[in-house]
Amino acid sequence: MKSISLLIVGLFITSYALAQGNTERDKRIAEFLQQSRQEWRDLNVPFEDGKILHDIIVDNDYQSALEIGTSTGHSTIWLAWALSKTGGKLVTIEMDEGRQRQAKQNIEQLGLGDFVEFKLGNAHQIVKDLDGPFDFVFSDADKDWYVQYFKDIHPKLKQGGTFTAHNVLQRLRGIGEYLDYVQQHSDYQTHIDKTSSSGIAISKKQ
Repeated sequence: MKSISLLIVGLFITSYALAQGNTERDKRIAEFLQQSRQEWRDLNVPFEDGKILHDIIVDNDYQSALEIGTSTGHSTIWLAWALSKTGGKLVTIEMDEGRQRQAKQNIEQLGLGDFVEFKLGNAHQIVKDLDGPFDFVFSDADKDWYVQYFKDIHPKLKQGGTFTAHNVLQRLRGIGEYLDYVQQHSDYQTHIDKTSSSGIAISKKQ
């Protein structure tokens, strides 16, 4: 029975990899994400949320992405993987040196280093200083700063670009204020993906 179970898992991973891409790197990344999907801690996103972000980038052919809050790199892998398919690049910001070190190791292990630029420090200032422009943003840092991140990025986000914010279904400080602000913004169409319990607010610039 154990050998049958392993065979089923193996077939699932292979099918999943083929659905996500057709290179050896795609297969390696898909297997890594599937096998480690229950092991992520340190404020990383759930597997389902990572796939949502990946698909937004690929479906829209986005090529210049920003991540606010790297942690140890689960979402970073999903974003970089998507950008490896569109020919783009990700800038990702983390304030914890240890977490960033682990994220870098994960990215290099999977052959995605050419698609990621890591920045260490306080995102409050780094986001303000970035030149842009960006066509995709994922905000997953301090929730009570979501509105300010959005304001700082708005002029640097291309028309047709997407700003995403994580954990919007959770009762965290700053989430209500953020949703009120972005849902009333006349330049954006916003909906909430409720695939996971975390919730992702997806705002597309018109």
